[in-house]
Amino acid sequence: MRIDPQYEGPVVYVKDASRSVGVCQQLVTPATREAYSARIKSEHGLRRSQHGARRTKSPQFTLAQARANRTRIDWSTYAPPVPRMLGVRTFEHYSIEELARYIDWTPFFQAWELRGKFPDILTDAQFGEQASSLYADARKMLRSVIREGWLQARAVIGFFPANSIDEDVELYRDDARTQVLERVHFLRQQKDLPEGKPHGALADFIAPKGSGRDYFGAFALTAGIGIEPHLQRFEAAHDDYSSIMLKVLADRLAEAFAERLHERVRREFWGYAPDEKLGNEQMIREEYRGIRPAPGYPACPDHTEKATLWRLLEVDHNAGIALTESYAMYPTAAVSGWYFSHPQSRYLAVGRIDRDQVEDYALRKGMSVDEVERWLAPNLGYEPEPVEALLTA
Repeated sequence: MRIDPQYEGPVVYVKDASRSVGVCQQLVTPATREAYSARIKSEHGLRRSQHGARRTKSPQFTLAQARANRTRIDWSTYAPPVPRMLGVRTFEHYSIEELARYIDWTPFFQAWELRGKFPDILTDAQFGEQASSLYADARKMLRSVIREGWLQARAVIGFFPANSIDEDVELYRDDARTQVLERVHFLRQQKDLPEGKPHGALADFIAPKGSGRDYFGAFALTAGIGIEPHLQRFEAAHDDYSSIMLKVLADRLAEAFAERLHERVRREFWGYAPDEKLGNEQMIREEYRGIRPAPGYPACPDHTEKATLWRLLEVDHNAGIALTESYAMYPTAAVSGWYFSHPQSRYLAVGRIDRDQVEDYALRKGMSVDEVERWLAPNLGYEPEPVEALLTA
């Protein structure tokens, strides 16, 4: 929609490559090209209009108003749990067999476009036979992965003294709290909310500076190290099914690793829930204290905050996970994020934010407003000025 006004020729979006053949036929055929291009351009204009209306449909609170309505926590009566370890800890060759017991199989079937909750999907009238066959193949490959060591799981976690300042969290080198190690930047909800509901930010769940001591955790993990030779082997044999199967299993193992590691954080490393005893279904439903939000997701939608996490934990060296220029993780079967321990901590969706918060956020991060707008484009509650207008202003 935004490329179309800047380009003279037709701009067409297709959901996947298999649908591009028909589009190309329309564009290269003289009898259909003009009418097809005009129709597509008209549809883009309508979508831009609808998109602009959605951005301004809900009233936006100013950042000052949202901060005044932040999540209220009585820090004077709260004793934050002290992690049993401060600093960084690494995990090499974590047991894939152990992680397999923590797999949430429902998203596995969703990856194959089979909708239904596991294990009910195995007996579903419509998908049961296909799902059962797929599950049997997955279990067979998983046994090979474990027995033959196809994949390596690695992780790094860290716990640091911390305090919040509005939407930022300051991390300190030690409990003396005289030296700032890093600053983690979050965003606050500004959208219209029901009466009595706070405009939350993840930083609200860390004790404000001057109110007492608190702590903050971080993690990065992967279950995808060693996957490439096997994908190449399947590709050489033209075995797309096995290639996709291994990728999906690696993703599921990474999510299982995140669940298992968080469990150990709660019970052992941070130790604020040492007597917790939850089954796999309860863990899937997140019936535990604390959260582990990931940069790029609704609670903290800015992917560039991964750079801070990578510096903090030295993720490249300690877990073997690299960041691309677009802040994607490689190997792709990877999960990273933050640990919060406060019993009131919860996931939230930042949603649309206004220009005042973007400008404030850019200042806090030392970035240009234009750069912040580019990374947070899906969250903007306004239409940013075109780059050309900024250059000629």
